[in-house]
Amino acid sequence: MAQEKRTAIQPTREQDYPEWYQQVIKAADLAENSPVRGCMVIKPWGYSLWENMQSALDKMFKATGHVNAYFPLFIPVSYLEKEAEHVEGFAKECAVVTHSRLQLGADGKLAPASPLDEPLIVRPTSETIIGEMYSRWVQSYRDLPILVNQWANVVRWEMRTRLFLRTAEFLWQEGHTAHATRAEAEEETQKMLRVYEEFAQDYMAMPVICGKKTEGEKFPGAVDTYCIEAMMQDRKALQAGTSHFLGQNFAKASGIKFLSESGSQEYAWTTSWGVSTRLIGGMVMTHSDDDGLVLPPRLAPAQVVILPVLHKEEERARVLEYCDALKAELSAQTYAGQPVRVEIDKRDLRGGEKVWSWVKKGVPVRVEVGPRDVAQDAVFVARRDDGSKKSVPRAEFAATIADTLKSIQDSLFARAKKYRDDNTVEISSKGDFYSFFTPQNAKKPEIHGGFAVAYYDGSREVEEALKNDLKVTVRCIPLEGGGKGKCIFTGKEGIKAVFAKSY
Repeated sequence: MAQEKRTAIQPTREQDYPEWYQQVIKAADLAENSPVRGCMVIKPWGYSLWENMQSALDKMFKATGHVNAYFPLFIPVSYLEKEAEHVEGFAKECAVVTHSRLQLGADGKLAPASPLDEPLIVRPTSETIIGEMYSRWVQSYRDLPILVNQWANVVRWEMRTRLFLRTAEFLWQEGHTAHATRAEAEEETQKMLRVYEEFAQDYMAMPVICGKKTEGEKFPGAVDTYCIEAMMQDRKALQAGTSHFLGQNFAKASGIKFLSESGSQEYAWTTSWGVSTRLIGGMVMTHSDDDGLVLPPRLAPAQVVILPVLHKEEERARVLEYCDALKAELSAQTYAGQPVRVEIDKRDLRGGEKVWSWVKKGVPVRVEVGPRDVAQDAVFVARRDDGSKKSVPRAEFAATIADTLKSIQDSLFARAKKYRDDNTVEISSKGDFYSFFTPQNAKKPEIHGGFAVAYYDGSREVEEALKNDLKVTVRCIPLEGGGKGKCIFTGKEGIKAVFAKSY
């Protein structure tokens, strides 16, 4: 009887996907739960990932004409009340500040002392406070467009949290723009959606579907919401980014008016768009395996790690000198327009322990160097994406490292896309739809389902029924490959949509 393979992560994806996800994050040392309920501490390796994401996205935003600014963390409750649909959408998630100052009570414990004249909301999103500022900045059509982005933290008081995917506090960027015409604002909304698509696919190696949200799923107060949707390895969907056309709703609520070229007073047209540290969770679930994290090279904090293999003290100096020289050679090479990021692990650990620590951290390329490799002027190379290992002449390895990293990046995208495509089905009947999303084990569902492409009539009734019956939602109306046909649930004329269970 064949012995079951022992994996670094327990349980495996098949055994318990949610717990596997948590254990991958723990093993990779990305983050941990904080003492504050629902919040997380992002550890250095995880934060480096976010910094690399932030750096790439920031360049892309600035290349499209946007600039960065910063707005207050606190929002007067009256500002949220100006836009009724918006406040209704976020009311249950708001953290509220009602007092200032602490003082010692009679029991010797600290207690709030001074009630505020008006409660303050810890920002769940910034449309209202930014709208207030834009109303001061905009007087004429000459003041438009305003193309501003903010890197910040936000708070949404979630009841059920999961590291990176859904936490009470998280990091994100939020773009907020104001325009003189509807056409300009709609163009902006689409442009930023495509920026997110490019980032997800080219940097994260995560294939996405671009689409439009239904009325029931759109951002509170928006006219239209667009999104990128990705499939995780449990076949659930992850909304990885959104771009909102806000029309004049927020401009009217905040009083963003301008004198047009014709001399009339008009309301501006606004947009907002954002991604968050949820992207890290998406990357974990897209690429990782039962041995831990797998990182796409373009975002990996270290793209190559060099592990000196030392058995005798007299070998140490020669091996370390060789590793230092190799690091210099690799760092002189460029991949994707940047110097190759290299680390040497000189920790005093057993070889196996050291190797597995980097496997679990997902470093794309692992290099082992021992006395024999030094003597042969070679390196022993392991790829994290496919597990291949081989000895390579040092000069050849250094000269081809950029090609190797590109190969890994491309292979991860191809693998993720194949997985998504293999688990996306066109469904033409209600019975087949329900069968597709019904697990065999209702008490502990196995990995099942995927993306279902089907026609539906666009009604809230159908959406609510699917949510209640199957926990399935309309992820988006795809921008490419859409069309009309008969709704598989009601028989009425319908539109093509992508359905899935989701995070």
